[in-house]
Amino acid sequence: MIRGQEQKFLKLMPKIAVLALFLMLANYTSAQTTTVPAKPLKATLEVSGWIPYWRTATGTIEALAHIDTFTEINPFGYTVKSNGTLADTAKMDQGAWDVLIAEAKKRKIRVIPTVMWSDTEAIHRILSNQKTRIALEDEIAALVKAKGFDGIDIDFEGKKAATKNYYSTFLKGLYQRMGNKWVMCTIEARTPLDSRYDTIPKDIQYANDFVAINKYCDRVRIMTYDQGSIDVKLNRARTAPYIPVADPAWVEKVINLTLKDIPKKKLVIGIATYGYEYKVTPLSLYGYRYDMQWAFNPRYATELAASFGITPTRTGSNEMGFMYRPTTTAMTVSGGASVVSNIPTSTTAQNQPSPSIDGSVNILVWSDAQAIKDKVDLAKRLGVRGIAIFKIDGGGDPAMWDVLK
Repeated sequence: MIRGQEQKFLKLMPKIAVLALFLMLANYTSAQTTTVPAKPLKATLEVSGWIPYWRTATGTIEALAHIDTFTEINPFGYTVKSNGTLADTAKMDQGAWDVLIAEAKKRKIRVIPTVMWSDTEAIHRILSNQKTRIALEDEIAALVKAKGFDGIDIDFEGKKAATKNYYSTFLKGLYQRMGNKWVMCTIEARTPLDSRYDTIPKDIQYANDFVAINKYCDRVRIMTYDQGSIDVKLNRARTAPYIPVADPAWVEKVINLTLKDIPKKKLVIGIATYGYEYKVTPLSLYGYRYDMQWAFNPRYATELAASFGITPTRTGSNEMGFMYRPTTTAMTVSGGASVVSNIPTSTTAQNQPSPSIDGSVNILVWSDAQAIKDKVDLAKRLGVRGIAIFKIDGGGDPAMWDVLK
């Protein structure tokens, strides 16, 4: 989850004067990847969920309303300052958290806050220095014990490859200090190289050492969302435009690759509850350019679609989506949006520009209850330990709670 998302979610949505042009995501349902499992689904999964600090009030209320769904709750939570010390970004000592934490403890649900850090240079500087690295290990362990938390979730994103060994050393030191407390690790999804590149570079380096992470983490949560255009094979295999939050086929690739180093008993699949809006521009010769506009919760998309008389439909990733064309002139849409053309569905020229898309359009793609269910079913079929929901803030598809029961 590229957790700069809080800034995206906090952006003001501009008032767009539009002529809604509904371009149906035609025949996407034929590309759905959900299949009947070859063996019975695993009966139960651990369910955890991140409650973001920028939506504390609505997040804690929603989590409390569905508290019995969870095995673990993750206040998203703490960050790290540039000097390597912790910041209580979520203001964990304030009342909004007290009731939720008390109820979770009463029901023996783990309370494990997240320490999120995405400052690439600061992460390297602090972790590569023995003194500051040990100080951070000590501070985190002391925090968990002083507050009575069940453990800590480490979410250090955007690390350099040069930071890999220092990060592993940090996890080792933290694990030793935590005693009987849980150490959870949230890490980026790793796409198989033959799906990421047409020609695989010879100098591939990673920032996460999966072997060390397996050794020093009690659970490993994979951020299997924000897929975008990273999988070149699926980009060709799906109807264009194609810019998913998380295609189940991609998630399965990521998990199968990770399982080579991290066993099922530790592995947790991350599932998104949000979506993205992109400006989509056909390129002159081949393909599309996708310019991300902002992240959103589903209500934004459904209300926008309703204002245009558009019915969203399933995308090639079995998520929800629709397209429209913004204009600079306010116009009244009556009788529904006009259909310009269907998106091309050829299996041999998936990502070539459609002659009917004249200029750029906006596409919205989001994770609804069905898209969430696809990943839950996949987690059961693969036999992994659990699922982790990003994010619990009162803004997801309400029907997801029936899926998560």
